[in-house]
Amino acid sequence: MDARRLAGLSVLADLPEGEIDALSGAMTEIDAAAGAKVVTVDDYGTAIYFIEQGEADVLIEGEPSLALGPGDSFGEIALLLTGERTATVVARTKMRLLSLAGHDFERIRTQVPQLERTLRHLGLERAAQ
Repeated sequence: MDARRLAGLSVLADLPEGEIDALSGAMTEIDAAAGAKVVTVDDYGTAIYFIEQGEADVLIEGEPSLALGPGDSFGEIALLLTGERTATVVARTKMRLLSLAGHDFERIRTQVPQLERTLRHLGLERAAQ
């Protein structure tokens, strides 16, 4: 994957070039149709997702809690903190997602320390809400 696509995502914009390069080889592109459940609460979390295009709603106990759009991410709580999804994420529009699988994250973890700190901080903030 072209590293410039990753650098254009706000959550990744401040990462050093070396971390972006490490991520570019580990990411997978996924398309989601409008209305699709991308992740479901209580499922085992095996990936984190970065929104390149489109919009999604985060549902807590079935109610909209947060709107996400290009540059946002989700799935960090399950991947880094709990192992289980704490919310359902539904595509509001057609979406293009960039996904980092947990096994790939583990493989490159030492190469992306700032990414891990950023995602862990975001996950802790979201979990406290």
